Amino acid sequence: MTLQQPPVAAKQTQSGLAHLPERLVRPSVTPAEAIDFSQVPSPSFVLDEARLEANLLLLSQVEQEAGCAVILALKAFSSWSAFPLVAKHLHGATASSLNEALLVHNELPGVKLHVYAPAYSPDEFAEILPLASHITFNSFAQWQRYRAQVAASPRHISCGLRVNPEHAEVEVDAYNACVPGSRLGVTRAQFQPDALDGIEGLHFHSLCESGPDQLERTLAAFEARFGEFIPRMKWINFGGGHLITRDDYDVQKLIALVRQFRARWGVDVILEPGEAIGWRTGWLVATVLDVGDNQMPFAVLDVSVSAHMPDCLEMPYRPMILGSGLSGEKAHTYRLGGNTCLAGDVAGEYSFDRPLQVGDRLVFDDMIHYTMVKTTFFNGVKHPSIAHRTADGAIRVVRSFGYADFKGRLG
Repeated sequence: MTLQQPPVAAKQTQSGLAHLPERLVRPSVTPAEAIDFSQVPSPSFVLDEARLEANLLLLSQVEQEAGCAVILALKAFSSWSAFPLVAKHLHGATASSLNEALLVHNELPGVKLHVYAPAYSPDEFAEILPLASHITFNSFAQWQRYRAQVAASPRHISCGLRVNPEHAEVEVDAYNACVPGSRLGVTRAQFQPDALDGIEGLHFHSLCESGPDQLERTLAAFEARFGEFIPRMKWINFGGGHLITRDDYDVQKLIALVRQFRARWGVDVILEPGEAIGWRTGWLVATVLDVGDNQMPFAVLDVSVSAHMPDCLEMPYRPMILGSGLSGEKAHTYRLGGNTCLAGDVAGEYSFDRPLQVGDRLVFDDMIHYTMVKTTFFNGVKHPSIAHRTADGAIRVVRSFGYADFKGRLG
């Protein structure tokens, strides 16, 4: 079964590739500095629907121009209150677990559901099977374990294998799927050509917040190692890590790479960008609870870095705060920390034009993609609400959290 591809919206040239569009439309949005964040409770995640739709529109245009399928990766963005907006522009999603698969099935009905996990447990696989249109296996052993169940399914499920192109473009090992000793994907040395019967696709995912130059080099490595098997496939999944909605991303080059790959091999292409969906679509609003001084000024916020902004500790990553500067850049520098007992619950050092006071609102930028999906209830600290800023500028709270949510995580 092949994917239903959107038409390529241009005439073909003699080289077999269509002329690339000179410009893809990116709607303008309200500057963050013009938004009244006092309308939301603190702490709150605030998703700007106009920014989200601008990203989705761009991704939809890429899908149309490249003739590929662009699908939502729930591991980066699974705020289901915004799924009706997603459904207007994208027609597929990828899940990494039974819970994510169920969320797609229940909140994004009718879209194609792709599923991949490093390994499937037997009980969860039985529940995933009737939901998925595509299932990717991480090893030949997993494929052999479940292929009979797939074959017995009353409807066709397109199955694929994740491969490891052994080409690293990511510098941080925690995010590098091609790090030596990686458990993710089959290397060429482990590949079993005689066990491909029933496999319709190959999937690689080795990028992270990357551009088309990194994809181009990765494609060369993938084709060098696995090109001989591509003619046996119906689809190739380029995975995620394509930061297509970043302002300096060369979208035209991506479109050209996808078109050229499709023309070269005659297969469908799937992209499943994660961070590109929610990239710069919203904020985390926090309030200063206390200020003090211990060799330098500090401020305690009503959010937790470890519980609500884990990438700041994992990556590490320093998010921007609206109106702030680097340490020492502005007149008053503070070390900002969260409201838990963890000594390392610290966002870093920020400077401000005036001294911070209890009750001041601080707005962390770009806090939607990956951040929201990683939050915890550590220490039982107040979990941020979720709010949407609608197209007319109104802000509405779509979800608040309390004791029952904290208690429900334990038992």
